[in-house]
Amino acid sequence: MTAENPEPQVQKPLHVVACIDGSEAALAVCDYSAWASRHMEVPLMLLHVLDEEKYPAKTDMSGSIGLGSREQLQEELVSLDQERSKLALKHGHLLLDQAEKRVMAAGIEKATKRQRHDELASSLVELEPESRLFVMGLHGESSAAAGRHVGSQLETVIRSVHRPVLLVPDQFQAPRSAMLAFDGSPTAFRSIELLAGTPVFKRMPLHLVMVGSETGKHRVQLERAKEALNTPGMEVHLAIREGDVEKTLHAYQEEHDIDVLIMGAYGHSRIRRFLVGSTTTKMLETAKKPLVILR
Repeated sequence: MTAENPEPQVQKPLHVVACIDGSEAALAVCDYSAWASRHMEVPLMLLHVLDEEKYPAKTDMSGSIGLGSREQLQEELVSLDQERSKLALKHGHLLLDQAEKRVMAAGIEKATKRQRHDELASSLVELEPESRLFVMGLHGESSAAAGRHVGSQLETVIRSVHRPVLLVPDQFQAPRSAMLAFDGSPTAFRSIELLAGTPVFKRMPLHLVMVGSETGKHRVQLERAKEALNTPGMEVHLAIREGDVEKTLHAYQEEHDIDVLIMGAYGHSRIRRFLVGSTTTKMLETAKKPLVILR
């Protein structure tokens, strides 16, 4: 091809990316990812990331031993570290093989498998051009080992990526309904546009819930959001509730037995701000059903 006629770039297909690890949530991640892949009608990718900090690809211990008489000990430590990395790599391949069997049993004909040696957030950022949705467990492998309830890498991932993130509990239940935490902001309306183009939410009741006072302005914003969905036959419910954001959203979800809570991350409004700091941790810790985080 000449400079005047450059070779056309091939558009990579967008995937649902299942983040697989050794946690109890891994099976549910497989199940929810398979469900999302089928309903969104996009291919599935199974991803395992070998943590660069725990299992470095190349160990450099120069200076950590000190005296030259200890060179043999240094070599043994390097060899031991390399062996640990090899075993972790092999374990990752086994996890991906088991995940592949799981999603195929759930109706997926073919899944792409990838293993990366990096930090999770960095890996997901690099995969964004070929990703439509990331699926992660609320309770990760490292958090379980440290005795924490919520995955330690969740906040970093949510702050880093610009694709929706589906955070799932340890047990799978096929979603039948969803709710969006709505605040009337331009970001909230972009979330509405995103939902309108997502096939999965056209097949279930969707609740638009605003936490705030019952005013004419808020009611008009909700009605505009409903019109923006513009999907014939879609069941949409509108609600305004006063109170603490986290408690009010969970209460509404329980009252109406809603399976999936959808919300935007970060910003200045009450709903977006609550995802920062201790409120984020509290929200994730109290979540018993899937959360979709939109950026």
